[in-house]
Amino acid sequence: MPTIEEFRSYGKEIDDLLRLDSFTVAVKMIRDMEEIPAEAVRPKRDLNQHIAQCQAFALTRREGKTVAMLKEDHWCYAPVIGYGLVEQPDFFKKGGLYDPQFDDDPEIREALGSTGSKFLGHFLEKPELARNMTFPCFEAGKYIGCLTAPLRSTTFEPDVVFVYSNNAQLRNILMAIKYKEGIHVTSEFDPIDSCIYSLVPLVEGKQDYMITIPDPGEQERALTDENKIIFSLTREKVRVLVEGLRHYDEIKLGYVHLTKLMQADFEQPQFYTLLFKRWGIIE
Repeated sequence: MPTIEEFRSYGKEIDDLLRLDSFTVAVKMIRDMEEIPAEAVRPKRDLNQHIAQCQAFALTRREGKTVAMLKEDHWCYAPVIGYGLVEQPDFFKKGGLYDPQFDDDPEIREALGSTGSKFLGHFLEKPELARNMTFPCFEAGKYIGCLTAPLRSTTFEPDVVFVYSNNAQLRNILMAIKYKEGIHVTSEFDPIDSCIYSLVPLVEGKQDYMITIPDPGEQERALTDENKIIFSLTREKVRVLVEGLRHYDEIKLGYVHLTKLMQADFEQPQFYTLLFKRWGIIE
């Protein structure tokens, strides 16, 4: 396991080798108040505000803040349930908010309002499809909150690391992992609840890597650029990523070496030319 100093060094390398426009994020699920660093912002206590988890991620990656999100800080329902900060409500166990006809809670049904099933129908056309549409969750009570900091300045060991990248940067991330481990990264994509899918399966040990599409709240409330995508990896894999990125930087195939030039008959690598001669495409 890397030391905290090594994690900081890795964070700086990831930021620099990919020329990221926001910091790589260290994420830790906390079990005890003593795990919260003194410098951490707690939105309700320090700002007298509630924020969404995606906004906490934004404060960390764009402003460099260490943020501790406890139950009282949240303003979006999904991570409160998904991070196990409350017991799962009955309606959630029966299909989340997607299907009020399976819901025995009339207040929730009424709160969904006149839009009710109409609102939910934007996400699932047929109500019966909702029965298996709950997102992954931590066991209730296992954690008291979520702590984030820029990886390059973290004072704690992360459970998971987030990289908010563009598609070209993501390609280099995937190249780095393929070089080191000989694998293709696979992900399950859901257009909603990105704060859940980018974190919970990795902390639970079900995946080492995950690619997540930022959900509408990320764009509307956390102001995440529409061309961004979230790549998350467990702490054990941070060294793997950095070593792979170093490799491609050393051979001038890293992200910083990418050049764009629309040119016919461009200079080919030698093995291209050999193959094209064998195939009779060139003499």
